[in-house]
Amino acid sequence: MLLRGTGALAEAARTRRALPGFVAYNLETVQALVSAAERTDRPVLLQAGASAFRHAGRDLLAQLAVSAAAASTAEIGVHLDHSRDLDEITTCIEAGYTSVMIDGSHLSFSDNIALTRTAVRRAHDAGVWVEAELGAIAGNEDVSTDAEAGAMTDPRQAAEFVAATGVDALAVAVGNVHGFTDRPVALDLDRLAAIHEVTPVPLVLHGASGLPAEQLLGALDRGVAKVNVNAELRRAYLQSVADQLPTALAGADVVSTWSAARSAVADAAVRTINLLTAERRKTNA
Repeated sequence: MLLRGTGALAEAARTRRALPGFVAYNLETVQALVSAAERTDRPVLLQAGASAFRHAGRDLLAQLAVSAAAASTAEIGVHLDHSRDLDEITTCIEAGYTSVMIDGSHLSFSDNIALTRTAVRRAHDAGVWVEAELGAIAGNEDVSTDAEAGAMTDPRQAAEFVAATGVDALAVAVGNVHGFTDRPVALDLDRLAAIHEVTPVPLVLHGASGLPAEQLLGALDRGVAKVNVNAELRRAYLQSVADQLPTALAGADVVSTWSAARSAVADAAVRTINLLTAERRKTNA
């Protein structure tokens, strides 16, 4: 069933867990993520976003994601990730998306506020919640690169930004980057705690793939209630295809290759769901 509203996000924040946001590119990854949600019986977000549209086409991928989520026995929201286009946001809302992300992080602070405020107004009028981004999250959303952390989110600006825009969730830059890196990524958990202290909305962590579990759980203790995962799923998909190819090529067997890749993505997503939604003990963090 379609997961609407911010209830699951608020519950994740209250219990120091996180709503997983999984990026989908095609039929197999959509099916894998739906399967993972059903296997774990946990709410998830299926992120059929702006970058994936370049591969699959916006209308086809949007229709696929919304239809698959609506037909599932699990609670699955459909989220537009990293959109910079207000018309695209409107189209996806009309297609049945339950949440959208407006990414004005490349703009000046004032222009980011103006763009986000417009997106919030459009989305809220349709009962859709909005994520925005403040700070520079480096790296490529679709290709793992050895990215360096960009400009970090300023807590005082974060408080002003949330108050000025009415956004429902805020993606922050605290040392996180998109994709895997050769060198370990270290989150600035003190900065994250400071942002959490002055902002009333759940925080979002992009670039969670490859983070040590203690860093990830430390972020959950400091206000992060939505975590985006992409690179780990891509790696699982591609590794499975590579493993299948020697046998598959002999018989030109694409079906078994796609099936194995779908299972590998589902298994990777299940591991992430279990980590992010496990019951947490109280800490002093």
